[in-house]
Amino acid sequence: MDPHLLRTYVTVARLASFSAAARALGYTQSAVSQHIAALEQDLGAPLLTRRPVAPTRAGERLLEHAGPLLLRLDAARAEVLALAGEPDEGLALAAGPTALTPRTLRALPPTGVTLRVVDRAAVPEAVASGAAHLGLVDGLAAPTDPLRVADVAPLSTRGAGEEPVCVLLPAGHPLARRTGLRLGDLADARWLDAPGTGLPLDQLRAATGRTGFRPALRYDGTDVRTLIALTAAGHGLALLPRSAATTGPATGASGTEGASGAGDSGGIVAVPLTAPRVVHRTELLHAGALRGAAAAFADRLDITRS
Repeated sequence: MDPHLLRTYVTVARLASFSAAARALGYTQSAVSQHIAALEQDLGAPLLTRRPVAPTRAGERLLEHAGPLLLRLDAARAEVLALAGEPDEGLALAAGPTALTPRTLRALPPTGVTLRVVDRAAVPEAVASGAAHLGLVDGLAAPTDPLRVADVAPLSTRGAGEEPVCVLLPAGHPLARRTGLRLGDLADARWLDAPGTGLPLDQLRAATGRTGFRPALRYDGTDVRTLIALTAAGHGLALLPRSAATTGPATGASGTEGASGAGDSGGIVAVPLTAPRVVHRTELLHAGALRGAAAAFADRLDITRS
């Protein structure tokens, strides 16, 4: 398939409009229509209904393939251009919000850094497409075990840090004065579903081998302070790495109430997780050989040298 036609199809399907896709791609509307017609002729199947504009059954299946295919093409282009070009003295880093631990922040070079904080699921794509030299992803894992990273392109990974995790509770919660909590005992609690910021609920289910952990509220942002404020307001519990859980607004350590003067939130408490035996793990992602500032940053973060 011609990748230009495929990109046009994906854009039309995403925007549900031929005219909007034409504006987004810088084409005329007739050119977009011709691209779709040519792709349908090549595949021998209608891909879109016209009124309304929506993928057919065959079109839905093509969309499932299109994202990984186009990303692989972007990754190949980015890696070849990087090899052919001059070494870049700067560092473009994409990271999930809780992957930016104190250790990773201290390792950043003093100048020449462009930092993009994104949903953790978007980090591998940013590295594969060349939008970032390096990526930082994080999640729950058994100590020293690697993370499961989405296979979007041939990416290399290396450990960048591990730390304990804490359950975030409102200061007035019945369990707030505990010195430790078992995750399995909280499966039926109200949880915040914040896949881009907090540790994802599916990882909690996998860690305990249990169902439950039902979301009471979904938060689609990347601001850790907002997640902490939602917990303080009683909208649900969250699991965070210790460094993030204990440095938020009006946060107290286990067994103590949050700081006073926290407005209507009443403060929060971060209680260490005692079971199962898991850690918050951060890993560095990169494509191809590292050079310049990216190589220096990776060396400073390498936990095998710590």
